[in-house]
Amino acid sequence: MITVEEVKTKKQQKEFLDFPLRLYKGNACYAPPLYMDERKIFRSDFVYNDVCDCVYFNAYKDGVMAGRVSGIIQKAANEKNQQKRVRLSKFDVLDDAEVAQALFKALEDWTLQKGMDTVVGPLGFSDLEREGLMIEGFEHPATFEENYNYPYYQKFFDDNGYVKEVDWTGSFIRIPKDYDGEIEKLADYVMRRYKLHFGESKNTKDFLKKYADGIFELLDKSYELLYGTVPFTEGMKQMVLDNFKLVIDVKNVAVILDENDKMVCFGLAFPGIADALRPSGGRLTPIALLKVLKALKKPSVIDLCLVGVDPAWLNRGVSIVVCAGLIKMLQRKEILYADTNINLEDNYAIQNMWKRFDEQKVKRYRCYFKEVRGER
Repeated sequence: MITVEEVKTKKQQKEFLDFPLRLYKGNACYAPPLYMDERKIFRSDFVYNDVCDCVYFNAYKDGVMAGRVSGIIQKAANEKNQQKRVRLSKFDVLDDAEVAQALFKALEDWTLQKGMDTVVGPLGFSDLEREGLMIEGFEHPATFEENYNYPYYQKFFDDNGYVKEVDWTGSFIRIPKDYDGEIEKLADYVMRRYKLHFGESKNTKDFLKKYADGIFELLDKSYELLYGTVPFTEGMKQMVLDNFKLVIDVKNVAVILDENDKMVCFGLAFPGIADALRPSGGRLTPIALLKVLKALKKPSVIDLCLVGVDPAWLNRGVSIVVCAGLIKMLQRKEILYADTNINLEDNYAIQNMWKRFDEQKVKRYRCYFKEVRGER
């Protein structure tokens, strides 16, 4: 017998959080999130509570946990886009079509009860959360910033009436074998022509003090029209800053300023830490923390996380300066390649940047939607 229960008790919360860790135990490609961050979703002071309504469901088969899903009404996103949507998130399930169907039905019923008309996802609370269902590239490890799921998930979405809304792609990029320095030459020309210069900082604390406000302003401005994005709240900003303190290294960031020291472009990359957290299931045990610190100090892979360009500068070639900064990172002998993380397939500005490198497209993620208007 299959039952679906809304998560209410501490026991149910723990089952919800622990289920994917059991489901993917021993899987070398799954990247667990930080367990302490996942626990925050059930706290009364969770940072997104002021802009979201949420629900969490556990599915049981014959009394044993068999799947989970959450629903998010992202009020800021709905208001921004004039929509009545519920974001499907944290969907994990055994290879059991009946369990998957029961989870979808529970979420769709909740959607109607809340006066919404569409389910869309997988999406998180904001664009800074993990998003998309992996549909290609299962043999490649997910980064710390990416979802991972088994191939059978896609059939469950397709069979339950969900259709594609957008896709993201992810690539590995390296310096071209015949690289002749052209990118740095072009970047130098752009910098001189527009009187630009790199922002300098002594360490992470100094970097965030000087440039955090400009980065958030530019993120809101440059990401405004991209799929799934929402404006930053003060709580979101503080959460991001807290996370940045752990993983930012000034060797892996680039901030470009105009002659008046106004930010026109930035790029942030983080050392890959997924391998360090996998054995502990995302828990920061003493051993896991040592592995994370080692990965931060001597990374073999760089995760490209955020690139922002002031829209007023998009046609002036400043993105080439970010490419030059990335070339410099890739020239470090310990770095094997950079993982772009996932980028919208129709975000041509970013997709065209990667064409300047030796690019290997390795992953594809999909966001689905389903209209659930009317009686059920």
